[in-house]
Amino acid sequence: MDERERARRLSGLYDEVLGGSPAAADPRPLVAASWERSLAAAVDPDLDLPPMILEQRMVEELRNNHPLRAVLPVLRQTLTTIADEASHIMIVTDAQGMILWREGASAVKRTADRIALSEGAVWSEDKIGTNGMGTALAVGGPVQIHSAEHLVRRIHEWTCAAAPVHDPDTGKLLGAVDVSGPLRTVHPAMVALVTAAAQLAEGQLKVRMAAADEMLRARNMRYLMALGEAPGALLTPSGRVLAVQPLEWLPDRLVVPDGAERIDLGDGREGLVERLDEGFLLRMPGTPVRRSRPSLRLKLLGSGQPIAVVGGREIALTLRRAEVLALLLLHPSGLTAEQLMLQLYGDEGNPTTVRGEMHRLRTLLGGGVLDTKPYRIIADVTGDVTDVQKALRSGNLTKALDLYAGPLLARSDAPALRSERDELDATVRRAVLDAANPDLLWRFAQTPTGAEDLEIFETLDTTLPVADPRHPAVTARLHRLLD
Repeated sequence: MDERERARRLSGLYDEVLGGSPAAADPRPLVAASWERSLAAAVDPDLDLPPMILEQRMVEELRNNHPLRAVLPVLRQTLTTIADEASHIMIVTDAQGMILWREGASAVKRTADRIALSEGAVWSEDKIGTNGMGTALAVGGPVQIHSAEHLVRRIHEWTCAAAPVHDPDTGKLLGAVDVSGPLRTVHPAMVALVTAAAQLAEGQLKVRMAAADEMLRARNMRYLMALGEAPGALLTPSGRVLAVQPLEWLPDRLVVPDGAERIDLGDGREGLVERLDEGFLLRMPGTPVRRSRPSLRLKLLGSGQPIAVVGGREIALTLRRAEVLALLLLHPSGLTAEQLMLQLYGDEGNPTTVRGEMHRLRTLLGGGVLDTKPYRIIADVTGDVTDVQKALRSGNLTKALDLYAGPLLARSDAPALRSERDELDATVRRAVLDAANPDLLWRFAQTPTGAEDLEIFETLDTTLPVADPRHPAVTARLHRLLD
């Protein structure tokens, strides 16, 4: 079908789904999940403009200090000429969806200004709903959002494709690159184009990182050599290991907390760290005392990026790898490839895909962490989700709320994890309501799960003393939820 017909059908589907009528079809799973997240964040489909706009001076400050500034030339070379010719604009955001740069066709920029698709506006999913750059940041992968797939009606005349850009050093999100244009300009190759541009940007950042590593080594090796025969290592400011003497095992990265003098080396030893002008000098004990099993800590709750900490090494996880580790954490006796496939993908999965992902995950985490036949975690493992469950079972609700940062892998659509997430949220919520303690109710209300819960705020409204300084905030939120 042509694009006008496709847009017409998407508009009809949009009205049916959001209007609560029986729908002739379902939105794409990517879009349906994004609508669900956006509505849970209280985004109004009739919203006029993104709610946050920064002044140009503040945008300039953010630009000057942002890592993507260094790769603007390659993005311009890859996208701007094509965007200009095709009546599109190129957009680069930070990790929060703030538009830092916008370039391309002047006429399209003037049209984009009418919907605040401009520098200084925040286009994250929780601010403006489903859109190319916001959804790419939310799912951590390339997306194309067309016409009425946008949650906010005012954006239905636009089409956009976006891909995230990650830091090659830490693996964390830096932002997204996006190509947007009026509805008539849609092209199926745009997703491939922005994906290639994001990969080129990451490649440029990796080259710059390697050059910076060489300069750091050249300027600071004298500190390592000054240790003589004593073992030591040179670390980057982010904890990556650049040089070791004598050659012995160390992870690729060590966690160096702010102000720390001693750090875990991941094998039962502690090292002494000394801050240099750039990076760290690590002094190591001479005799390794190896643990029988490495330690693994999984951080899977809340809206932040999932993290695995193996020994002293912090690893940013993609959503799929976090899903696999979450399932193995929740099933300590292990799962076969077929069981993992069903829990991740349902009946549409393929065990070969699971086996490939497990191979990559074992390589990433290192030896002694994962086993096969069945797949299971053999490291000394702890996780925030299982710690919350344990605190709830023991009746320690205060500790549970200390640990509960929000839903389990909120972006995951894996069937088994949706069930686990809903069960954990419901259990915490029920325990808080049953306790009827205003302080615990207030703490839960500050979480993503409790922030939009009408019953929580109704209970707070009746439980908090009228003179309590938190009461006006509760009343205001209650009025908004009731509107």
